[in-house]
Order: sequence, then structure tokens, then C-alpha cells
Amino acid sequence: MTVFWSVLLAVALARLAELIYSRRNTQRLLAEGAREYGAGHYPVIVLLHAAWLASLAVFIPADAPVVPGLLVLFLLVQILRVWVLASLGRYWTTRIITLPGVPLVRRGPYRFIRHPNYLVVVLEIALLPLCFGAWEIAVVFSLLNAAMLFWRIREENLALADRREIVQENHG
Repeated sequence: MTVFWSVLLAVALARLAELIYSRRNTQRLLAEGAREYGAGHYPVIVLLHAAWLASLAVFIPADAPVVPGLLVLFLLVQILRVWVLASLGRYWTTRIITLPGVPLVRRGPYRFIRHPNYLVVVLEIALLPLCFGAWEIAVVFSLLNAAMLFWRIREENLALADRREIVQENHG
């Protein structure tokens, strides 16, 4: 198996595992009284990410040369991804799910940036195609992702507004 297919398979399997983890967390949070926001855009996000992976599989030749420095950077971003997931723990989902009255997570990368998961996604969508010289895929999907994140972050900020006020009251 080539480097490209090994990396693409690893990324696809990691995303599948994350979807399973997310579904479990989502079901548990909803059972505890959480509420979902912005559900209408979720299928678009799934489609965007599936299309990104499919475009990599279709348009990048299996024997495409790898840019080692970019691949190392992509792997470092995966460490940040794990840090994000570990920091949110049972609250991490691929949907916007919020449990009223629960303080916002302020540990891990959330101490430094409000939406570190989206930073990870931005970097991944650009870096993985660039690792194999597919700058066109990086540009197209980065632009599509930017539009999606503009929508999603607005929805998420609205969903978390009440919980931010609770945190400020408790720690202000």
C-alpha cells in the first residue's frame, strides 16, 4: 500500500471512529436533557467532509509523491485533534449539542482558543491534499469549509451564549 492510501485510510478510519464516539456522546447528552442547535446544516457538513475525502481518493494518484514536512505537520495537527477530543470528553460531538447549566470547558486548548476543533479542521482540509501536491483540492475545500464554518460558528455561539453567561456569573 502506498503512503497516500495508508494515510487516507487512516484518516477515514479515524473519522469513522469519531462518528461512533460522537453518536454515543450525543445520545447520552440528549438523554440527560441536552438540546441540539443548527441541525439543519449538519447534513451539509457531512456531505462536505465526505466529498473532501472522496476527492482525495479520486483525484490524487496512488503514487503521488509526499511532501514530508507537510505530512509531519498534518500528523502534529492530529495530536491537536486528540487533545480537543480529550478536553471535551463526553461533551464532544460532531453536532451542536449543549447541556443547559453545565459550565463551558475551559481546559486543554479551550484555555487559548474558543473553537480549537474548527482550527484543526481548517488545517486538515488544507494540509492533507497539500501533502500530496493537490493544491486545487486544498483551495476548493478550504473555501467551502470557510463558508460552512461561518454558518456553524454563528450557530454554535448562539447555542452557547447562555452557558457563557453562567460561567461568567460563577467565575466573574
